Amino acid sequence: MNERQAPQVERRPYQKYAVDVAASTIDGQGVFAAEAIPERVKIGEIRGEALSVEQARIRATRHERIMIVELSPRRAIDFTLSTDPMRYTNHSCRPNARLVLDNGRVEFFSLRAIAPGEEITVDYGETHHGGTLPCRCGAPGCRGAL
Repeated sequence: MNERQAPQVERRPYQKYAVDVAASTIDGQGVFAAEAIPERVKIGEIRGEALSVEQARIRATRHERIMIVELSPRRAIDFTLSTDPMRYTNHSCRPNARLVLDNGRVEFFSLRAIAPGEEITVDYGETHHGGTLPCRCGAPGCRGAL
């Protein structure tokens, strides 16, 4: 374990690969592979509070940092209080994983092999920021905003 990383996080049955939560050069905390992750496998998922999209958008205006995923035009999940480590997955314009919405679950799958110590990232896609939040991923070809 390098000096930047915290101790390994408790692993739940739906967390298929071990990960650590630690300071990220992208933003705040990030989630890092604690073991080699092969390409095209489920890494894990996050669970949170189900609510309406209307409630989620109200919450988004009241908090500086939110972790909400809209599952449909009517349903969302708020992960702000979740203890699942994948909630710390940061955005990258060149991600090594993807977020999949499956039957009300938010799952993460590797796009390529991920080395131990490497930060796991996804492309957030369209966000409530509407292109006004500067992107800090630093990836080649970064689009510059979320």
